[in-house]
Amino acid sequence: MSSRGERQTVPLSVLLQRELANEKIENPDIVHGQAKQSKKGEDYTLLKTECQRAMGDGITTFSVFGIFDGHNGSGAAIYTKENLLNNILNAIPSDLNRDEWISALPRALVAGFVKTDKDFQENARPSGTTVTFVIIEGWTVTVASVGDSRCILESAEGGIYYLSADHRLECNEEERNRVTASGGEVGRLNTGGGAEIGPLRCWPGGLCLSRSIGDMDVGEFIVPVPYVKQVKLSTAGGRLIISSDGVWDALTAEMVLDCCRGLAPDAAAAQIVKEALNAKGLRDDTTCIVVDILPQEKPAAPLPPPKKAGKRILKSMFRKKSSEPSSQVDKEYMETDVVEELFEEGSARLSDRLDTKYPLCNMFKLFMCAVCQVEVKPGEGISIHAGSTNCGRVRSWDGPFLCASCQEKKEAMEGKRPSGDRCSSDSD
Repeated sequence: MSSRGERQTVPLSVLLQRELANEKIENPDIVHGQAKQSKKGEDYTLLKTECQRAMGDGITTFSVFGIFDGHNGSGAAIYTKENLLNNILNAIPSDLNRDEWISALPRALVAGFVKTDKDFQENARPSGTTVTFVIIEGWTVTVASVGDSRCILESAEGGIYYLSADHRLECNEEERNRVTASGGEVGRLNTGGGAEIGPLRCWPGGLCLSRSIGDMDVGEFIVPVPYVKQVKLSTAGGRLIISSDGVWDALTAEMVLDCCRGLAPDAAAAQIVKEALNAKGLRDDTTCIVVDILPQEKPAAPLPPPKKAGKRILKSMFRKKSSEPSSQVDKEYMETDVVEELFEEGSARLSDRLDTKYPLCNMFKLFMCAVCQVEVKPGEGISIHAGSTNCGRVRSWDGPFLCASCQEKKEAMEGKRPSGDRCSSDSD
């Protein structure tokens, strides 16, 4: 302990480390572009940069990008574009610091998607939409997705990362099992005489997807609960490609990235759409958003030249949070290609997604519905664990809680009660 009035000195090495730490958290430059070709006019996009919010430790900015690929009309896509972001932000407490806000996003995205779907269905308008929704806060990228629009990341070093899930029944066995367990049927279109054609669909309704927003005429086993992945980029940055299925039906991830390398985001998006149309023609709405996440004061010349064939590593695994000493972590942080996974979850069950395992103890307001944020009187809230078969881990009176309306929605999505009238639809 130093005596009163005695000045303590700080070693130069410590001061330098602090200076480097301050540089590490400097926000990146976000440069974006988009392009589209319409067939049905049901694709919509959301691009918002420099969104501001007040928080416990000052004011921070974040960026939002989204693709909404509608089917059976554009109503669900338009409604989701106009309301989803507000529903997500309303599910986050207002007094969080930056790190807490980022940690709260995965849970808030689930609540926002479900509330948007519930509110839209209450208007009784038949249509549906896929959603791929991206929030960039500093070097942290959070992606939530339902349907078959996708988001990929290429880091500055050239690693490819998939940040969304494909909820097509054709390629997702887990989702097929969930739909049938919840009361739906999965099969191909029967043309008579036993002949079946086309992709796998869920019946009634004939939708090719297992998750979407809207689609009230198909059945509530088609859920709006998103797959969510959150990663933190190194300060070298990277490039995001967010596209509707019109692109991914024609091009692989590597083809998409190779065809636009070296181009600015606007030109890159246009080139990707052009390549998709050259490959398969204009069979569907084809939309692409390109987002470059760049160190400040660096030119928007994206990404390195193509590597030799066979040298690229397709990265489906992420580096987990390290428990090694801080000196080792600092060493790793300075490497040119470190993409750290912060969160990943794809369960369709609200009891899994709104559980208390989420990292904020103050996220759970006992007298607010965890989904729609309406006030719930004491004693009227229904625990998300009500009816859980995992009694050893949770108790039915543990929060968070749902209002009666959201509890009905939860039970319908899990096949625990019949959903409303369902009729055939000409779906995706």
